[in-house]
Amino acid sequence: MSSTPQIIQLPNTLSSTPLREVLDGLSKPTGQRTLPTILLYDECGLRLYDDITTKAPEYYLFAAEEQILCDDAPEIIRLMHGGGPVRNGEILLELGAGALRKTSHLLRAAAEISPREPTPAVTYLALDLEKRELDRTLSLMSSSDLGPQLEGRVRIGGLCGTYDDGIAYVRHGGLSDMQQASPLLRASIPSENDKKGNAVEISQILEPMGSSGFKDTNPPILSPLSPTRSDSAGTSPSDEHPSSPSTLTDDQSTYSTDYEETPPIHFLFLGSSIGNFTRPGASDFLRSLPLRPWISTSESSETPFGDTLLLGLDHDNRPELIERAYNDPAGHTRKFIMNGLAGQTVVIEAGEAVHIEYSYKYSEAAAQSLFNDSNLKPLHRWTSANGLYSLWLLHRPSFSFPITLNIPTVEQKAEIQMEPFSIRAKPQFSTIPTLEEWEEMWKLWDTVTLGMIPPGMMMQKPIDLRHKCLFYLGHIPTFLDIHLSRLLQEPNTEPDHFKYIFERGIDPHVDDPTQCHPHSEVPEADDEWPSLESILSFRDRVRIRLKSVYGKLDSGELSTKGIFEKKAMRVLWMTYEHEAFHVETLLYMLLQKAGDSDGTRPPPGVPIPDWLALSRRWSRRLQEEKQLDSRVVLGPADVWLGHDDSEERDMDATLPEGVQHEFGWDNEHPKRKVHVGKFTVERRPVTNGEYYNFWTGQNLKTMPASWVKRDANVMVCTLFGPVSLSVAADWPLMASYEELDSFARAKGGRIPTEAELRLFMDDQNSRGIVNGYNNAGWGYQRWWPEPSSLGTPERNEAPHNGGVWEWTSTVMDHYEGYKSSVLYPGYSSDFFDGIHHVVVCTSLVWAPRCIVLPHVSSEAPLPLFQGWHKGALFAISINEIIPMRGLVLVLLMTNRIQDQHYRVNRGQNQNGLDTGLCTSSRVK
Repeated sequence: MSSTPQIIQLPNTLSSTPLREVLDGLSKPTGQRTLPTILLYDECGLRLYDDITTKAPEYYLFAAEEQILCDDAPEIIRLMHGGGPVRNGEILLELGAGALRKTSHLLRAAAEISPREPTPAVTYLALDLEKRELDRTLSLMSSSDLGPQLEGRVRIGGLCGTYDDGIAYVRHGGLSDMQQASPLLRASIPSENDKKGNAVEISQILEPMGSSGFKDTNPPILSPLSPTRSDSAGTSPSDEHPSSPSTLTDDQSTYSTDYEETPPIHFLFLGSSIGNFTRPGASDFLRSLPLRPWISTSESSETPFGDTLLLGLDHDNRPELIERAYNDPAGHTRKFIMNGLAGQTVVIEAGEAVHIEYSYKYSEAAAQSLFNDSNLKPLHRWTSANGLYSLWLLHRPSFSFPITLNIPTVEQKAEIQMEPFSIRAKPQFSTIPTLEEWEEMWKLWDTVTLGMIPPGMMMQKPIDLRHKCLFYLGHIPTFLDIHLSRLLQEPNTEPDHFKYIFERGIDPHVDDPTQCHPHSEVPEADDEWPSLESILSFRDRVRIRLKSVYGKLDSGELSTKGIFEKKAMRVLWMTYEHEAFHVETLLYMLLQKAGDSDGTRPPPGVPIPDWLALSRRWSRRLQEEKQLDSRVVLGPADVWLGHDDSEERDMDATLPEGVQHEFGWDNEHPKRKVHVGKFTVERRPVTNGEYYNFWTGQNLKTMPASWVKRDANVMVCTLFGPVSLSVAADWPLMASYEELDSFARAKGGRIPTEAELRLFMDDQNSRGIVNGYNNAGWGYQRWWPEPSSLGTPERNEAPHNGGVWEWTSTVMDHYEGYKSSVLYPGYSSDFFDGIHHVVVCTSLVWAPRCIVLPHVSSEAPLPLFQGWHKGALFAISINEIIPMRGLVLVLLMTNRIQDQHYRVNRGQNQNGLDTGLCTSSRVK
């Protein structure tokens, strides 16, 4: 390889100088003074930090991360590429590279999957502050035994500057210009000129960009590396956080979102360096990374690909362990810190603490909160063998929903340990969806309808007892438009006749399809349906109309026209949840055709799951949970169901200033108490593997609708196509009421009542802090089920059921105080027919706003997430033997997870499950 890897000196984007930060920090009152972290990382400081990582065994972070990389680098690199090939021109960019010892594992793995070419397909760039230290570490790597392995496969080089300098360079098209103008390095296979000792001049590389290093003449004002900078002289160090890198506008940024122009970039941010930022500063920084959503070409079989971030996070480990790591007995950390003060004239009073660096740690909930706030989604996670540290592979989704969590403080955690019921992580949402939430919902809806349904499938029925796919593209905007017209007392959006075709879908009796509630009459012949283009044009006009309603609500125009504010808010809430419902139910329908050559496409822009890697992770978790109790005895107790939300009061007046109201469907009102006797339940739901043994042992002929046979092998359906039973054996089973009831009875148990399941869910919530990641991935954190969890007590994590709705034996019917909805009269009452059952919890494809309900609980009131809870289970008498787990299922047209009455038909016919179930059978 070339013996002198080239380094680009990046233009300085600091908004202030280190000297200015020193003066600002020291001018604060005694006890609040700070020094910028950037002082620590001069050439000598970088080497002293290397001493910490190699000579201080107490500093566990380095060893833990290196162990992960040593063991799992090939898998990490494979998942970075979605299991697909290396793409020519892709970049591995490490932020704060350091000594490169850990990075060498990744580069070796990247070289193994890269073809040897005169110009390597992959370029590794190390970003750091000191050019001489970059020279040294890159040259050592080039001349090491790793060098020959990288030849012709991975070329190496450096970027000298701060994090923000590097981000600005990428955002301003520096990587693209670098590759187009001249390679960063000569081909890693030495040319004749390289052999003679001629090196590429830095000026030759930078020249095409202009002397400033930017394509335009106005470089962005970005924050310095220092995470201690504060503009408030009166702020204590613990309250400070860095000003975040400013978000570049389209005019400022010349970074191409086209992967043809700028191939994938894989950022590496190792060493838990994100801990040097405060919580707000960390999410600001990660949000500023120019990560593009993944793409997939629907017309080809090409594997989805895109940008990624490999992020190291230290766990919230025991305080004494952390203290030793940052104050080692040999004094390596002290030398590192004191070197940063060398040459500084600083007068420090005896005993005074001067803040110079943060090192935040991340619990499970804090990590998920960081990802949510940074608009990132996990692709995979690797945890060190000692359980102290994790590497997360993340990507930026094309849409996301807010999952707001209040992360407990250290003091609150102590309180939790003393009193489990005292603290809950409680999401907060506004009374009605924001326009931003609507925009994300529309992105999701368009992803599913236009990205997953091929044109040839639009006129097909994935489930016989449902409409054609095209119907649902028209139904959503028509339903919204009808209710906006009624609210505003205005004509419908043209074409007016859409309301006769698309107003309401069908939900027939599965055993007797002639029995069906009132619904729209749809065209018979394909050519009689409106065109897709006309439906999409109508959709766009209705969306514009919805936005105008928000403007009228904010301005008070609705009130001046005699339209009650609360009624308008209910319409906006109801239509949003209606759309969220239908995304889920449509996905259940599309599941029936997933994997067919002309059937449902995988969700575009979503990395394809690596089932092998996931199976290994699930296996490790299940092994760790074997010591936990798998059963729980509950009751007797009184359980509260529902909440108070009288639709009649919408006509009263506007909401009082500052008061939030929680809207619900008619079958959730009013709040009522139900007594539950003593019972025992299994904490895990019934799995595919357990039911498979029952199914084969009983020699049953009909499979659950979520299964399919391929070459005589039973497989489990996913939106990415069927997977082997060995992969999905520990997933919760999705099946019909009759199938699960039969299984329960054969095991000596029964399906629980609604109140029993509600009490069980409350118990499981009390076992740890709940968050979006450890609660079955709701909010489209992922698109597939996974094995249920009993929780992790030592990390205060609540259990989850794997991501499914759960059956109850409670039949959907009238109850004392029930009143039919005025806005949507037949929503519940049309299904009081004795064959629809209540289901509880929620599925992983469910918007968080529809999940969060803080008031439904047992007699000890807890603010809870209602929705992703412990295994759908059997409940049996305490005196009976219990060899069983829970029964799980997901329904098609659901209600919110306030554990009220959801429309689920319990029957099944020869062509598949009743369309009210999420696990409708594949059409044969």
